[in-house]
Amino acid sequence: MTQYQYDLHTHSTASDGALSPTELVARAAQQGVTHLALTDHDGTEGIEEARQAAAAKGIELIPGVEISVSWSGGTVHIVGLQLDITNPALQQGLSGLRDYRRQRARQIANKLEKAGIPGALEGAARYASETMLGRVHFARFLVDNGHATDMKDVFKRFLVKNKPGYVSGQWASLEDALGWIHAAGGQAVVAHPARYKMTNSKRRRLLREFSSLGGAGIEVSSGNQHPEEVRVMAKLAQEFELLASCGSDFHSPDHAWIELGRMVTMPPFVTPIWTQWH
Repeated sequence: MTQYQYDLHTHSTASDGALSPTELVARAAQQGVTHLALTDHDGTEGIEEARQAAAAKGIELIPGVEISVSWSGGTVHIVGLQLDITNPALQQGLSGLRDYRRQRARQIANKLEKAGIPGALEGAARYASETMLGRVHFARFLVDNGHATDMKDVFKRFLVKNKPGYVSGQWASLEDALGWIHAAGGQAVVAHPARYKMTNSKRRRLLREFSSLGGAGIEVSSGNQHPEEVRVMAKLAQEFELLASCGSDFHSPDHAWIELGRMVTMPPFVTPIWTQWH
């Protein structure tokens, strides 16, 4: 029986990843990944390049996206898998989010300028792709220009609530995000549910609402996750009758604790999302 290795949550330079789609696929092949989803933030620009690279490496490329969602006073991320990236409803929705990202980037730069750090917009843009300028790019600018020691330091001192560069996000609604994914024939998955700073009852409320909107699954196993968290997320998948996904959320080779295809094995009592694909 063929042994498959899935990684259904990864990023490239088309959003805030360090590797181009081609480089990402090559690294995935080295790591033994057989099925790779490219899920860049709020855009699908890297998919075509990744698809060509995957075909050359014998990897199955799953077209995906990670959509930023505002829910109950916070931000959650919804991954869309098996998308028709030519779908107009999907692309119109993602385009609106990228417009908002550009607007937010200008607000962040203005706030940093008031805090005595000029040139942040142009500086951050040097690290970004044409379609996505996000907080991670401002963070790189601030580190490289000596305003912070490392990325962790940036987020602690500049880009969180009540700090100089903080701008709250106004993203898609949960209903809209799932609507776009479904319009594109895809499956919606709650990304890294253990990572959100929310109570258990709030997480269950999210999953209940997600499920009622036709959500398909949750990431039971995510990169750098404790086995106990994986077990808890698996129980939630079972309780809410959701399919189980797994993804490293790989961004960069510099993050040694997260590697393509390297996740805690999911418990046998969950139903993997890919059982419907073969």
